[in-house]
Amino acid sequence: RINIDNWRWADVPVYMRVGKRLPKSATEISVHFKKAPAVLFNKETVKIDQNVLVIRIQPDEGISLRMLAKIPGTSLRIEPVKMDFHYGTSFGKPSPEAYERLLLDAMSGDATLFARRDEVEEAWSFIDPIEEAWHEKKDAPELYFYPAGSWGPEAADDLLDRDDRAWRRL
Repeated sequence: RINIDNWRWADVPVYMRVGKRLPKSATEISVHFKKAPAVLFNKETVKIDQNVLVIRIQPDEGISLRMLAKIPGTSLRIEPVKMDFHYGTSFGKPSPEAYERLLLDAMSGDATLFARRDEVEEAWSFIDPIEEAWHEKKDAPELYFYPAGSWGPEAADDLLDRDDRAWRRL
């Protein structure tokens, strides 16, 4: 769990899950919006899920949005809908592999997708205090181990359970 220290992101938890040898290799950003406090439509009680925006970085690059929408007509009823965009199906061919693109851009002198120095320094400013704490063995976050092929340590699930949340399954 990461807390971003500025007014715009105050009280917005950011959870990051990384690992090696998980059951599936994927990189994505998943934004779970706050649940509606009350049912505005539907006369009967309905379980309302959060709206979720997923940005898939790899594999199968694309964006999907799951949200609730009012069913057309005079009735006041809602149901979940999903909008999904896949680069491969929309453009008829998949995106090049990451290293294909990286090498092509490097050879052609295109630095658009390369990290700038200030970006790299900012990333290390996040990691350095954690690494220093491990070396000094004070206030160091615990390092959890887990079996290969699992979704990670139970502590990762416990972290979200404490906040009444759950990881998005890939």
